[in-house]
Amino acid sequence: MASGGHAIRGSRVGAGPLGETERGETAPRVRVSYWCANGHETAPSFSVGEDVEAPTQWDCPRCGFPAGMDPANPPAPVRNEPYKTHLAYVKERRSDEDGAALLEEALEALRIRRGGRVAG
Repeated sequence: MASGGHAIRGSRVGAGPLGETERGETAPRVRVSYWCANGHETAPSFSVGEDVEAPTQWDCPRCGFPAGMDPANPPAPVRNEPYKTHLAYVKERRSDEDGAALLEEALEALRIRRGGRVAG
């Protein structure tokens, strides 16, 4: 399919005239190394400024563990709690006796409703 000479070739979004890559001065940056419990090192770069500080922890892009600035003492991996069901949360708030009392109350209400509907 012919484009009729209207296609823009050899350029990309954000490029200047004729695909120039010159965009001006870049902000001063510093690289900070972080290490995770698996021994992976990552070194993201951060802007340098008076009120700018690099974070003390960074997520490892390879394994997802937290990484710290001390290679000999990396932060411990975060322990994820397993998924809890609604019943597990209810059992945390109520004792077995409370649950039995509520169940009996609900069953009694059901018996009354069904007993009222039965023709005699």
